[in-house]
Amino acid sequence: MSDQRRHLRKITFAGLLAAFIFVGTEIHVPTAIGHVNLGDVVILVSSYILGPIAAIPAAIGSALADLLAGYPQYIAPTFVIKGVMGLVAGLILRRKPDIKVPFYKRLIAAILAEAIMLGGYFVFESLMYGSTAATGSLIPNLIQAAAGIIGSIPLTYVKSFDNVRL
Repeated sequence: MSDQRRHLRKITFAGLLAAFIFVGTEIHVPTAIGHVNLGDVVILVSSYILGPIAAIPAAIGSALADLLAGYPQYIAPTFVIKGVMGLVAGLILRRKPDIKVPFYKRLIAAILAEAIMLGGYFVFESLMYGSTAATGSLIPNLIQAAAGIIGSIPLTYVKSFDNVRL
C-alpha cells in the first residue's frame, strides 16, 4: 500500500471514529445514580485500532458532543482531556503486525486513560466551581471510568479490529 493511500486510510478511520465517539457519548446508559455514556468505550477501542492517532478523533468527537449537548464551558477541557486519553492509550496499545497486544497492556491503557479523565475533570471543575463541586463529581466520573474500562477491553478482542492495517 502506498504512503499516500495509507495516509488517506488513517484520516478516513479517524473521521469515522470521531463520529462514533460523538454518537457513543450521546448514548446514555442509566445507572443507579444517574447515567454513563459509551464515549470512553469508543475512545479506548479507537486507541487500539489507531494507536496514538486516536487522540484526534477522541478530542474532536468528545468536544462536539459537549457543544451539541449545551455544555460550552466543557468543550476546551474535554478536547484536551479526551485527546490525551486517546494519545496515552494509543501509545500503550500500539500494535505490530501479527503480534497480539497482551491483556495487561489493554488493562493498563484503559486504567491510565480513565485516570487522565478523572484527574483532568477534577482539576478543571476545581478551578471553575471549587473543590467541593469537583469532589461531588468524582463518584459519577468513577462510574463512567469503570464503564469505559469494562466496556472497552472485551471489544479490543474483536477479531476484525486486528485485521485493520493502517
